[in-house]
Amino acid sequence: MSYDYDLFVIGGGSGGLAAAKTAADLGAKVAVADFVKPSPAGTTWGLGGTCVNVGCIPKKLMHISSLYRETQADLASIGWDTKSSHSWSDMVTKVDNYIKSLNWGAKTELRSKNIKYYNMFATFADDHTVNLDDMKGKTDKVTFKYCLIATGGRPSYGGYPGSEECCISSDDIFWQKKPPGKTLVVGASYIALECAGFISGFGFDTTVMVRSILLRGFDQDIANQIGDYMEKHHVKFARGMVPSKFEKTPSGQVKVFVDGKEYGVYDTVLMAVGRSGLGPQLNLQAAGLEHLKNGKIVVNKEDQTKVPHIFAVGDIVEGVPELTPVAVQAGRYLMKRLFGGATKLMDYTDVATAVFTPLEYGVVGYGEDEAKEKLGASNIKVYHTIAQPLDWSISSERAATKDQGYMKVVCDTSRNERVVGAHILGPNAGEVVQGLSVALKCGLTKEILDDTVGIHPTFAESYTTMLDEKVEGAVLEKAAC
Repeated sequence: MSYDYDLFVIGGGSGGLAAAKTAADLGAKVAVADFVKPSPAGTTWGLGGTCVNVGCIPKKLMHISSLYRETQADLASIGWDTKSSHSWSDMVTKVDNYIKSLNWGAKTELRSKNIKYYNMFATFADDHTVNLDDMKGKTDKVTFKYCLIATGGRPSYGGYPGSEECCISSDDIFWQKKPPGKTLVVGASYIALECAGFISGFGFDTTVMVRSILLRGFDQDIANQIGDYMEKHHVKFARGMVPSKFEKTPSGQVKVFVDGKEYGVYDTVLMAVGRSGLGPQLNLQAAGLEHLKNGKIVVNKEDQTKVPHIFAVGDIVEGVPELTPVAVQAGRYLMKRLFGGATKLMDYTDVATAVFTPLEYGVVGYGEDEAKEKLGASNIKVYHTIAQPLDWSISSERAATKDQGYMKVVCDTSRNERVVGAHILGPNAGEVVQGLSVALKCGLTKEILDDTVGIHPTFAESYTTMLDEKVEGAVLEKAAC
């Protein structure tokens, strides 16, 4: 039977685009459908997915911008007298112009590879057909041999009364020209803390409403250190509570209620209580598929759904890291198997990531508690150290707030103290942990770390001189230079 396309990709984010381009390079006839429905606040964007438009890229740029205030204070201790100001609207305009250039580049690259781009919303008509709708009255229908679902997810508003009418999410904050003003961030995920961090860094009154713990799913020792640092740097935490409803005031502000009683009035309320997969919007049942309660799809180790010629990668998939490079690599490997005769599967273990809170966190492998649960507490030994950046050491403001970095490695004593987790807190932590992630893939042990000669003076050298074993109740002292 002949089809319109060898491969039809639903979703024009990082994973879908990487897969489409790889398949085209291998000779397949490929199409991509991508359509962004507006957020409840009305925000929409171009081709490229969450990471490019409302995720990693704008978040990192705003994070970097927000750190400049503290960088100026650090440099005052070594001779600089800098006076400057920040414009939120100017920042948003320039960041968004950069994003638009990436949108254009993505479309140009599809065209150069003869990949058909449909700026239309795709839903299944059957297991080899999709319906396409541009939401303006134009429709189409195409058939495919293989289909890749790579739609990712969208923020949840938690179902609280008034949340969609009164609040914004990470879909909106990066495109909002008006400064956020006094802000409440609801949630304690990495998205919540990253957004709270840069909003506070620009000098806006910022509160984070936390139901239970910070950074669920991450090492809790590290999560608590991040929370402590943010509190010292003017972020307020309202712990052990959730909103009960939201109302707009005549002035356009948002009145927040907790347990039915007024809690406070804010210029901006940003909901960051999780994300849901877009499975419910795809008419999956027409293709013989189904989605989980969280909107995600189950696949096997070959990224294959229960319909053998329909696959899924990225944030739509249940149980895989919600990270752009994961979706990209999974998509490329899949296409090489489908069209290039390859056999290699995506390896989801020891994937490094970074959390761009004001005190950055880079991590690869297990956290302490997870390692003890998976490998047995008796097999786990943890080494740690205080890691002080040189420019912080001379800063009077850092001394006043007792700011410090921190590193630890989690080791499996049953395998010659093999490093099964590495954790970095401090400037450019993502850059540091990226190198360590390669070493973990190669079987890094504590002995190899000890045998490595560090570069002095650097922040990263601290993981080569990590002598202190973490002991319950013991106080960790900063090592001499």
